[in-house]
Amino acid sequence: MSKVSVLVVDDASFIRDLVKKCLRNYFPGVRIEDAVNGKKAQALLAREAFDLVLCDWEMPEMSGLELLTWCRQQDNLKGMPFVMVTSRGDKENVVQAIQAGVSGYVSKPFTNEQLLTKVKQALHKVGKLDTLMNSAPTKMNSAFGNDSLSALTGGKAPVAAAAAAPAANPFAKPAAVAAAPAAAAAPARGLLNSPPVKAPAAAAGPAGNRGQGQLRLSSGTLPCVIKALSLKEALLLVKRTDALPQVLESAVLDMEQGDNAETARLNGYLHAIVAHEQTPDSEWLQLTFRFVDKDPQKLDYISRLIARGTAQKHFVPGA
Repeated sequence: MSKVSVLVVDDASFIRDLVKKCLRNYFPGVRIEDAVNGKKAQALLAREAFDLVLCDWEMPEMSGLELLTWCRQQDNLKGMPFVMVTSRGDKENVVQAIQAGVSGYVSKPFTNEQLLTKVKQALHKVGKLDTLMNSAPTKMNSAFGNDSLSALTGGKAPVAAAAAAPAANPFAKPAAVAAAPAAAAAPARGLLNSPPVKAPAAAAGPAGNRGQGQLRLSSGTLPCVIKALSLKEALLLVKRTDALPQVLESAVLDMEQGDNAETARLNGYLHAIVAHEQTPDSEWLQLTFRFVDKDPQKLDYISRLIARGTAQKHFVPGA
């Protein structure tokens, strides 16, 4: 019985590794290739057959939408399942992808369950799911609520990281700072419609705030204060809730800045989490959000924000 072949396309190695680890943990018999952008994926698709493509939208050289459009123009690829895995979860983007012939849609950040559900649905439609399921899938690891961390470590216990308090459920889906859970697949609301977030008094001086945004986790959105910004990472403040984020958790940072209310969706992961005040009951958490995007447009956007004086002068990139 031939193996099911999957092509993972994303310019961020962190995301590619996350997807591949997830699939291999659950379906050891799956064959996986990856590509850093649409052009590389196009070359692979032209010379070998795949049963499924999991593809990012925003990539250099050729976007996911352009790759999808090309695939649907090829006689041998018209019926191939093509699932978009992207931070572009807005209605207009979903509609655009559907019109181009997408088979499924997974919004970043995602949980293992969300990704696997779409993979199973896509392969079921082309009669490949039984082949994948017969490859002796392993038991789902539920030891960690943080699927990004679990997928990258193979379920092994991580080295303890600094945090304000013991983590409970690592995810929350608030519309406000302390909000109630909501469906993970629902697009995050626009920044202008979100409740305002005030920085703590200790950080609200003239050199304090650098903007506001929303940090999207796999099952929730946290309003945040952007304290500093570089081409590699952002320093964020979020108000502490009962559910705490975790180190290595994948996330999307929505930033809206400027007179034209420009919005950038930056993919990345939480590199460090510490209490903002040096007390066990610190009301605010300080997060280091490290970018994984290689898209020149996004890097240019960050550069323009820094040029406007967004970057904090004492912030050391990559520190």
